[in-house]
Amino acid sequence: MYCACGSNKKYIDCCGRYLDKGEFAPSAEVLMRSRYTAYTLNREDYLLATWCDSIRPTSLGLASEPNRKWLSLEVRHHEQFAADHAIVEFIARYKVSGRAHRLHEISRFVRKAGQWFYVDGDIL
Repeated sequence: MYCACGSNKKYIDCCGRYLDKGEFAPSAEVLMRSRYTAYTLNREDYLLATWCDSIRPTSLGLASEPNRKWLSLEVRHHEQFAADHAIVEFIARYKVSGRAHRLHEISRFVRKAGQWFYVDGDIL
């Protein structure tokens, strides 16, 4: 099975290392890709664990959302401003009840004790 993040690698050799084996993503871009993959798999546990604890919600409610089918991820830009701060611009495409949508966001990430976390993002 190929990874949903668009890397053209097998899941186990790509985002599976982070979602299933507990490895830390080495960059904000890799974390962003693994979080996208987590959305495709409804892995709310991983999404919450990789969200900055100071603003992390208690739940995302993925199980109660309408049937969402994630289609593709395009990472447009990744920039690390300092050793522990980065942004990732991406476009994620998905369908809900057969209707196509796209999410274009610039996400902010912070690294704490060597681990990258999602902070928040601006929808474009």
